[in-house]
Amino acid sequence: MNNDENPVADPSAPRDNSRLYPRVTSFRFRRGSLTKGQQHNWETLWPTLGRDLRTGPDAADEPPLNAAEWFGRDAPLVIEVGSGTGISTAAMAEAEADVDVVAVEVYQPGLAQLVGLVDRGGLENVRMIRGDATVVFSELVAPNSLSGVRVFFPDPWPKTRHHKRRFLQSGTIELIADRLKPGGVLHIATDHADYALWIAELLATQHPDRPHVVPLTFDSPILLERPTTKFEGRAQVEGRDVNEFVYVKPLAPTAGDPDQEDPS
Repeated sequence: MNNDENPVADPSAPRDNSRLYPRVTSFRFRRGSLTKGQQHNWETLWPTLGRDLRTGPDAADEPPLNAAEWFGRDAPLVIEVGSGTGISTAAMAEAEADVDVVAVEVYQPGLAQLVGLVDRGGLENVRMIRGDATVVFSELVAPNSLSGVRVFFPDPWPKTRHHKRRFLQSGTIELIADRLKPGGVLHIATDHADYALWIAELLATQHPDRPHVVPLTFDSPILLERPTTKFEGRAQVEGRDVNEFVYVKPLAPTAGDPDQEDPS
């Protein structure tokens, strides 16, 4: 696989996407302290495994994501939005060692726990970004470069007046679709019934021929089986169903085969 399979965002291209993707904070700022072990891991391993998004006047100088350089290889690339404590991230990365995963999270203790899981598991295919996922997609990631995007149990922001803060909006779904390779997938899971309806309506409105519900009837380019986290287990105990969706980006027809069969 050559570098064209994993393109790098052009640093000379215009970087102001604010009109296309309005910035509304979709995450909650949570405070938390690190244990001594986590602090040690953070200080020694984070400079290699992670990067912090720049803010303020330095934000314009944020370098694009060069996965081939960061991982030291060319491989299918997945971005996970809101990795939480990293249990699912580490387990799925271990199960598909031929896929590189970038976990995006704002909660430092969660990232510190994932750093520990990566270190203890000897995982070489996980990296992390601390910051706003919308900025990552809009400013750091090149179009047609991702094999998959995972959004597991995003904050549902249940109050109607807060729905604008939900990460999954029409703009972000279009942005993610633009960053996916043809045939790439957006995998979503939520245990919040109203958010599930919201997601289903967004996909049906924007891509009426694209939404699918797990299990799929075709081969996915990335792993779709997830381990059950403690939060998901709690939802099951409380009787809340988990709804999963997969959007598949259509394949681009080849010059000699305009009727090329779509993966779905």
